[in-house]
Amino acid sequence: AIAKTPLLVTIDAEWGVGMRMTDSVLPLPKQMMLGAVQDSSIAYRYGKIVAEQCKRIGIQTNFAPVVDVNNNPNNPVINDRSFGEDKYKVASFGIQYMKGMQDNGVMACAKHFPGHGDVAVDSHYDLPVINKTKPQLETLELYPFREIFKAGVGSVMIAHLYIPSIDTSANRATSLSKNNVTDLLRNEIGYQGLTFTDALEMQGVKKFFPDGTASVESIIAGNDMLCLPGDVPLAIAKLNEAIADGKLSRADIEMHCRKVLMAKYEYGLASLKPINTTNITNDLNKDVSRM
Repeated sequence: AIAKTPLLVTIDAEWGVGMRMTDSVLPLPKQMMLGAVQDSSIAYRYGKIVAEQCKRIGIQTNFAPVVDVNNNPNNPVINDRSFGEDKYKVASFGIQYMKGMQDNGVMACAKHFPGHGDVAVDSHYDLPVINKTKPQLETLELYPFREIFKAGVGSVMIAHLYIPSIDTSANRATSLSKNNVTDLLRNEIGYQGLTFTDALEMQGVKKFFPDGTASVESIIAGNDMLCLPGDVPLAIAKLNEAIADGKLSRADIEMHCRKVLMAKYEYGLASLKPINTTNITNDLNKDVSRM
């Protein structure tokens, strides 16, 4: 209510808003359960339900679907959040989930680029390493992302991974890597939608880039939006220092800002209306049983 420009409200609700509102909203099945069926249209219906939940409480963007291929049985963080180990099914179901949301007014976000499936370390606690060649990544991890980009996903989330075949800079996560965000994602693959970093409070980046430096490096890398940067005034001060030092320009910031404003317009924030809270809990739960 106090914002001069309406806020783009986001949520990480991979299996519906019940993933967060655990006291009042039932969760939907996780993605791996959807991947156990053959008909991808179920993922479209799933996305539609999630979109209706998000719209009901005034959320424009959901950080889903996960299009990581679950190709490492020791993965402690993706696991049942993935549609499975088949890259074709991951792509197909991810696209249907995305379309179910975006056809119904909520922006989807494919994650975690360039692929968080083949790790045995949780990036919440440390920086996972993927020692794969670029051709190997192209063969598996990048396939679902390329497909969902072609299908029109509105945004993508960049993972905290160390992949030497993309960037050999010591301890530089892919989320902070210009080689990954600008060179690979933007220039080589050609994706021009919004990019969100994964949460910058996670140890995969914070351990090596503390005190606002992760925020600066993320923007230099080419990201549009910073997820959970921690100390926001400090991050802004660090960004201003980077501009003064010539590492960034005001034009860079304005370009990212314009992209965010366009997304706000596209997802209805030019005609924002207050949320009617009458019967809201029942409304959020009404379609869960249909899955």
